[in-house]
Amino acid sequence: MATPLSDTPLSQLKTVAVVGLGTMGTGIAEVLAKAGREVIGIDISEAQAARSVAALETSTARAVRRGKLTEQERAELLGRVRTATDLTAAADADLVIEVAPESYEVKHQIFRELDGVVRPETILATGTNALSVTRLAADSARPERVLGLHFFNPAPAMRLVEVVSSVLTAPAAVTAVTNLALDLGKEPVAVGDRPGFVADGLLFGYLNQAAAMYEAKYASREDIDAAMRLGCGLPMGPLALLDLIGVDTARTVLDAMYAESRDRLHAPAPILKQLSEAGLTGRKSGRGFYTYEAPGSATVVPDALTPGSAGSGSSGRPVRSVGVAGSGTMASGIAEVFAKAGYDVVLAARSEEKAQTAKARIGKSLSRSVDKGRLTAEAAAETLDRITPAGSYEAFADVDLAVEAVAEDLEVKRQLFATLDKVCKPGAVLATTTSSLPVVACARATSRPQDVIGMHFFNPAPAMKLVEVVRTVLTAEDVHATVREVCATIRKHAVDCGDRAGFIVNALLFPYLNNAVKMVQEHYASLDDIDAAMKLGGGYPMGPFELLDVVGLDVSLAIEKVLHREFRDPGLAPAPLLEHLVAAGCLGRKTGRGFREYARR
Repeated sequence: MATPLSDTPLSQLKTVAVVGLGTMGTGIAEVLAKAGREVIGIDISEAQAARSVAALETSTARAVRRGKLTEQERAELLGRVRTATDLTAAADADLVIEVAPESYEVKHQIFRELDGVVRPETILATGTNALSVTRLAADSARPERVLGLHFFNPAPAMRLVEVVSSVLTAPAAVTAVTNLALDLGKEPVAVGDRPGFVADGLLFGYLNQAAAMYEAKYASREDIDAAMRLGCGLPMGPLALLDLIGVDTARTVLDAMYAESRDRLHAPAPILKQLSEAGLTGRKSGRGFYTYEAPGSATVVPDALTPGSAGSGSSGRPVRSVGVAGSGTMASGIAEVFAKAGYDVVLAARSEEKAQTAKARIGKSLSRSVDKGRLTAEAAAETLDRITPAGSYEAFADVDLAVEAVAEDLEVKRQLFATLDKVCKPGAVLATTTSSLPVVACARATSRPQDVIGMHFFNPAPAMKLVEVVRTVLTAEDVHATVREVCATIRKHAVDCGDRAGFIVNALLFPYLNNAVKMVQEHYASLDDIDAAMKLGGGYPMGPFELLDVVGLDVSLAIEKVLHREFRDPGLAPAPLLEHLVAAGCLGRKTGRGFREYARR
């Protein structure tokens, strides 16, 4: 008599079959064998099965060299893995994990064959990240034992595992594989059945928008990738990540997401189809968004799109002194950056007192750098001496570059630029640090729009390496060259983009954050599971809800409204849950409550 699924304890998940021995299947097999499971690796290709065994031998030998395994442990691990080319080898498995190609036809065929091979209580898991687990389960003889078990690549290193239930899945099956995942040293998150689940559901929308941004020639591939690495602390830029994942794989995932959501943000960017159909699928083919040394190589080589080292040919205007307008954290940080680089800085605010307070803030920041050994006391004193506080913008009469860092309010900025137009000398470059407002609106408030440009610093300015350099259609070439040269002098990485809402970073970051809020709003996953999924599965330094609470929910909502208003895409409409929290005064850490509650200081 067969053991009912509800009576199947974790201890019975001793033998696991892995169907499909590509990179992911091989990694999963290694993780299972390392945790003491008997593993049956199955692949229709004998050659692929042999390559999988060779890869396991190589990776475990490397683990021995690094002191993570002993030779005896390695021998025992390899002894727990055997391979086969026929699904009948899974007959004795307690759990089967299928990681075959992302095709319903292929996966259905595997599940149909497994129905006739495995025991009634055997759990069947699909490793899909794009296809419907429910649809695969519905065609199985025992849909209650079918679920999703989505590992991340490389499986031995990545800690996240998404455990995906359909409406048909028995709770006992979910419990068994969740406990197995914990036993493997992974962090399982429970999610429902929808394309992309949590991590890929958020990640691929972002990747798709980055591809569309590049396709529109808004910014270069290098600048898009650098902006997201340096502006958000991500391990890879989106276009490099698409090449790593596989452009064809990304297109498949997005097609599945769009089929369900009908959200235009998920409709694959045409360039993904064009690259896929041309065979330019990324690293595995040797060319995708970038060109690689050879198929499978991670080394990028120059191609026709690689920026030249000659520059634009335009030389910039001389800059010796800089005016910084504002008295907040951003203005103080920018003034500190310029002073550290040797510029004479005029820090002007609406009153002498505010300007002195801002300079005092810089003094404290410099003292912290001295305490941490990053700066000598002498260098800190010299830096502070270069900053002159002023209670009027009249003090900008002789500066070569004026940078405004006042409130993110268009009327306030327009009035300031009208004032700068009057007080700054002819030829001075006028820059705005806006993160969401049109630079050209600031430019049009002056009689010299050709001298106006965006310099979007990131907070905290002394630590963050990125500056988005935003040209309007009116910006002069030598003004652009000036700002690029200044960025090099202050040791910031400049990326070029046009004057449209969000520029690069915010245009890609905030729709991703908004989609995370929608997931919680729809009760698809919890705050904690979503944050864990993006940190563990996507390599993000902070989960989306941690980040929203740090940025401020009111600031985030304002940026999302600007994006929605400019691009008119329904998918960019701010999530109602975000609007409700802001209306309730729950703005994040600064108020003690946002998506989470914080201790009052």
